[in-house]
Amino acid sequence: MADPATVEFGADDVLVLEDDRFGPESVCLVTGAASGIGRATAAAMATNGLTVVGTDVDGDGLASMKALVEDEMDAPGEVVTVEADLTDDDEMRALVEEAATHGDVRYLANIAGMQHISPLEEFPMDVYDTMHEVMVRAPFLLSKLVMPHVRETDDGVGAIGNMCSIHGHVATQDKAAYITSKFALRGLTKSIAAEGEGALRAFTVSTSYVSTPLVEGQIPDTAEERGISEEEVVEDVMLGGSRVKDMMRPIQVANLFAFGFSKHGQHLDGADMTWDGGHLGTYE
Repeated sequence: MADPATVEFGADDVLVLEDDRFGPESVCLVTGAASGIGRATAAAMATNGLTVVGTDVDGDGLASMKALVEDEMDAPGEVVTVEADLTDDDEMRALVEEAATHGDVRYLANIAGMQHISPLEEFPMDVYDTMHEVMVRAPFLLSKLVMPHVRETDDGVGAIGNMCSIHGHVATQDKAAYITSKFALRGLTKSIAAEGEGALRAFTVSTSYVSTPLVEGQIPDTAEERGISEEEVVEDVMLGGSRVKDMMRPIQVANLFAFGFSKHGQHLDGADMTWDGGHLGTYE
């Protein structure tokens, strides 16, 4: 498998959509924007002409993302970076307030995530708590903070997209905290849709394995836990159930967020965009 750090993309890889709200006056807030799917989503939304506020704890990664979007991709949208800790409520409030100074906050992409491989009986609770804060509590609070801004726009139209996973639909071993968080995220998404009155929508994106640093990092741990080689982890554990035998690229996932946020996703509300290469829908 290619090193995710070298799997880059350009403007030609981005799904560009015609939408009157996709302009510099509209702000899209993206978490986890320093790497992987968050980095790609920030780039995709900026390429669609929006003002993007990207956040992460990794300041160097954010700077790299901004340079990619502005210098290499020459995206028409502005990129603003805000280093913030998603486990700190005050920093999240300040993040949303900062985003609101750059235009109408219409879109929120909750993408930041983390993983830990361990059997449930041995799972460290401090790690569980951090994963819950980053992948459930932070999206909950950020949604709570962003929703009033969407409602205050001239037409009240906007959307919150949450990065889920096939692990928000089915479970596998040694990932109990991650799976618990992703199932919870689907519940949050449906709750936002129930209260959004159709104009303020919410959706999840569920993919199988994507070539990101998060996925790359769990391969050695999975191999150790299961007593198999790293090659077997990729071929049998990660891609074994999929009909498509290639991992998705981050920019392909980012394009799903762009579509979901656009007017073309008008009837995508409370639902999930399952893009898994046939993993969930087929079996041998």
